[in-house]
Amino acid sequence: MTMTPDMLPPSAGTPAPEARALGRAARLESLLGDPLRPANPHGIAALIAADDLRRPPAATERLLTENGLGAEFVPAALGGRLTRADLLAKVLRPVFRRDIALGFGFGITSLFATAAVWAAGSPRRRQETADLLLGGGRASIVHHELAHANAILRDEFTARSVPGGGHTLSGRKDVVMNAARSGAYVVYARTAPERGPRSHSVFLLRPGDLPEGAVRHLPRVHTPGMRGGLFSGLEFTACPAPEDAMVGRPGEGVSLALRTFQVNRCLIPAVAVSAVDTVLHSAVRAVTTGRSAPVARRWHKPLTGVFADLLACDAMATVALRSLSLLPERTHVLAAAVKYVVCDLLREDLEELASVLGAHGYEHGSPQYGALEKIVRDLPVAGLGHAGTAACQAVIVPQLRTLAERSWFRAEEPPAEVFRPGAGLPDLDYRLLGFAGGDDFLPASLVACADRLSAHRASGGAVAALGELAEGFVGELRALRTACAALPTGGAGLRDPAVVVLSDRYALVLAAAAVLGVWEGQDGTDPFLADPAWAVLALTRLAGRLGITVPEPPAGCAEELLAEVLGRHRTGRSYDLDGTSSAW
Repeated sequence: MTMTPDMLPPSAGTPAPEARALGRAARLESLLGDPLRPANPHGIAALIAADDLRRPPAATERLLTENGLGAEFVPAALGGRLTRADLLAKVLRPVFRRDIALGFGFGITSLFATAAVWAAGSPRRRQETADLLLGGGRASIVHHELAHANAILRDEFTARSVPGGGHTLSGRKDVVMNAARSGAYVVYARTAPERGPRSHSVFLLRPGDLPEGAVRHLPRVHTPGMRGGLFSGLEFTACPAPEDAMVGRPGEGVSLALRTFQVNRCLIPAVAVSAVDTVLHSAVRAVTTGRSAPVARRWHKPLTGVFADLLACDAMATVALRSLSLLPERTHVLAAAVKYVVCDLLREDLEELASVLGAHGYEHGSPQYGALEKIVRDLPVAGLGHAGTAACQAVIVPQLRTLAERSWFRAEEPPAEVFRPGAGLPDLDYRLLGFAGGDDFLPASLVACADRLSAHRASGGAVAALGELAEGFVGELRALRTACAALPTGGAGLRDPAVVVLSDRYALVLAAAAVLGVWEGQDGTDPFLADPAWAVLALTRLAGRLGITVPEPPAGCAEELLAEVLGRHRTGRSYDLDGTSSAW
């Protein structure tokens, strides 16, 4: 493989990190080709056909392997190209724009698996794992069992210590992504019978090193989404794991999961935005193709509304991803909120776009319109469905009373670099990620931004509307503070639907804060994002979901967004904050 400058690890004199990442993304777009061309072996039609056959898209996976995409999941210090999570999302978007299952099956799950190794592995194990991914190999994460478990999170392995050191692993798990073709298993195994924070440990196993009979590959499992033959099972029978197979310390599995899963929870929504981006392009195509007259008025609201949602989702995910580098000890609650709020908003957006597509949405296999059907199936698998939502709520709910009493309306604003595009950030360091403590910085940003906007309330126009919306969300935060401060210590948690509703409302407030922060952080380079119209419409949609009474957006806001929607479609640009060329 020939290495080009934008594929090399960072060094002195190289372009800005964002430019390098966008350059690699552009190269991927070029390699994957026109997604709408029926004869393209890496286009949407070919990817849907592979899904129908319940096989991975072999030609496209081979293309990605030959061009070194696996290096994106390896820290730069170990020879890869992973520096920051927000930049990784930018690089992966061309893949997810075409097929969520391709993005998961090819490699993003390898990052989820190896995160524990990057956080707590020995130098030798870290380098061995890096070499595996750099050579085009894969790693599988073998989850421990969770409450509300679905097939992926059901069942787990047990590890028992043996005289002389090491452990033996036993158990069965029927649904593991890439189990049949991975060169490493990262197993979260139970090492203590009792429940608690020290119940599990993490083990790194290489299938080629295991004795015959210790591991059995179970048949492929057909799932409703991501049907391309990605899932099969594993059964361990007294499988030996030497002492150096343990990642981190004994009993550190839950802690490692809580710390490292933050990256997964931010990254999945960020790349899922790209998949829904594809469907929005399909919807615009459906209402403009063969039509010389303006778009029918009945389609204005869904098209502009979904576009505003995508920008809000991207804002929230991007702020969280950047915070992992800048505020690694304070992002755990935000990461959980991003995961389930963005996935819920995207699901609602797909339903809205289905009404625009109409009969086109049933054109199975069509490169122009067939993406909707597949994404509707794949998105719940990407977010782990109800189990994923419950796991995120389980992070947020126990924190609500503490945040209400100690943080909201007291914490200081975060650094401006969290919101400012192009601002320099430290590299992501998995070892620094925390999962408890720290002020809640996005509500602090919301309060401060609302205060700054209050000076414009009397001026009229979009900025004044933005100030009114910001104040409405501050009022919602005040109401949440009162309700959450009254929660009993050690209360019912997820068993109490009223408490879960509080976590939902809180998460939407965080989304609003992210939108305001991203708008306020613009430097004018992008006139569309610097204008308040998109933020007004995005916040109006979020306010409606919370039941906050707000006036209609000022005249011209919706028209401005509609013009941007149509303009980006004509020029083949993405519907995220970057607005990059996406071969559409």
